[in-house]
Amino acid sequence: MKKILIAGGSGFIGYHLSKRCLKKGWKVISISSKQPRGFRKLKKVKYIICDLRKKNKIKNKIKSNFNFIINLSGHVDHKNKKKTFESHFIAVKNLVNFSNKSSLERFVQMGSSAEYGGLSKPQKETSKCLAKSYYGNAKLKTSNFLLDQFKKFRLPITIFRLFQAYGPYQDINRLIPITINACMNNRVFNCSDGNQLRDFIYIDDVTEAIIKCLQNKSSIGQIYNLGSGKKIKIKSIIKKISNYYGGGKPLFGKIKLRKDESKVIFANIKKIKKQLNWKPRVNFEEGLKKTLKFYDRNKKD
Repeated sequence: MKKILIAGGSGFIGYHLSKRCLKKGWKVISISSKQPRGFRKLKKVKYIICDLRKKNKIKNKIKSNFNFIINLSGHVDHKNKKKTFESHFIAVKNLVNFSNKSSLERFVQMGSSAEYGGLSKPQKETSKCLAKSYYGNAKLKTSNFLLDQFKKFRLPITIFRLFQAYGPYQDINRLIPITINACMNNRVFNCSDGNQLRDFIYIDDVTEAIIKCLQNKSSIGQIYNLGSGKKIKIKSIIKKISNYYGGGKPLFGKIKLRKDESKVIFANIKKIKKQLNWKPRVNFEEGLKKTLKFYDRNKKD
């Protein structure tokens, strides 16, 4: 039986990956700073509560040998520079330093498209990274640290640069669930001008890519873009959701774009298709439909 430690296992991606791993008969341990919310708690998962930024705490929590460590952790709110850096870099450094390397087959880091800084479009793994934001810089520094660990000590790492993941069970702090919540309750809500182009990838395709990389030794030491390879306008998504519910009033242009925000972000996914034999199977229309149905069944005022 494979044993997997998922840092950030109580979150959106962690929940879906945990379910996937349980179906494969693996033993799943989650380590996060908080307990999972009730709707994302799985009976067969062991949940460990720990602040991964704290050395003295983590060394007492990670006592087992793991075949796989998947890092999905990090603060969602990126306004605090110190917390952003510590949760996305220091936490990973601690995970690496305190894990038992003798049994470790893979350490997977969930990086971000923000590492590129949005300069080349579509972003390629070979593109020069010029991260603009605190978050992007923290993720890029983490990637560079892990690549160095691979080169010097052969740490079996794989890095994904994730674009916009979405799907059922996502917290209402991201574009699609925020918009769904507002429209299903027929609320007026502020938006940016909505002209940004983004790459959205359905959650099942995200977990499929992770599983495929764990089963493919040639992915060790590699960086892969994890996106759909297609761009869609934010305004179009908001209008689709508003039309679906026949409600909600988006006020476009009320929220100014951040100074570090890129207007066009989408992935070149040729490398992951070729090396992992992976491709996104759920197109945006289908994925949005599944997501809408989930929130319909779990409506909250």
